Amino acid sequence: MQWTMHALGTGAAQAVELGNAAAVLEHEGRPLLLIDCGPDVVARYRQAYGALPTALYLTHLHMDHVGGLEALFYQLWFEGDRRAPCKLFLHAALVPLLQARIADYPRLLAEGGVQFWDAFQLIPCSRGFWLHGYWFELFAGRHHRAQSAFGLALPDCMVWTGDTRPIPEALAVHAARGERVFHDCGLLPNPSHTGLEDLAREYPPDLRARLVLYHQASRGDADKLRAAGYTVLDPGQRVVLPQPAHVADDAG
Repeated sequence: MQWTMHALGTGAAQAVELGNAAAVLEHEGRPLLLIDCGPDVVARYRQAYGALPTALYLTHLHMDHVGGLEALFYQLWFEGDRRAPCKLFLHAALVPLLQARIADYPRLLAEGGVQFWDAFQLIPCSRGFWLHGYWFELFAGRHHRAQSAFGLALPDCMVWTGDTRPIPEALAVHAARGERVFHDCGLLPNPSHTGLEDLAREYPPDLRARLVLYHQASRGDADKLRAAGYTVLDPGQRVVLPQPAHVADDAG
């Protein structure tokens, strides 16, 4: 019953060498949920799995996290199973913003007669969502404006913070049972992202030992975080996770 997190890309918006930050939660080697969909993510996903994603969670709507949605739409519509559209989970507060940013375009196809949402099953969430019998929890991050970015937790298994400043209050709840915590962290802090100096100030030693850092500006920055004693995620890497909790009776 092995669970793994497979990093497709680990970089900040400008870090072309590291790829757009995105990962796939896997169960027994099979992709269960894609987290974020930047411009290069669909190609990386297809290279890894030979197929298109069936479930996607978006942490927030900056283009390095959603810029691949148009490519995914086209591939789902022309190549996918139109009777089984990709499930797209995101916090309900982000739905009108996503509609305005990506979906509200006249005559998306030259052939006409197609909405962006025809290729997706939109599932707005607030506290969380069920997927294959497992309950995933959402929590607010600290990235630009309030209520504009939301992390994801699978209890007892993993936490993915999304882009964020330190969030000790959220992790005290969602990372309290030994979960592996995938955390935004570059070398230098700024008003929207965590930096190296933030970690020791904001988080206790036992939590820092479970951090896996991503969203660096370069490989050199990633190496400096490793030299400081932290685990840093590499593109293509798989991290083994603890077993999640509370599978529903009708899990499939």
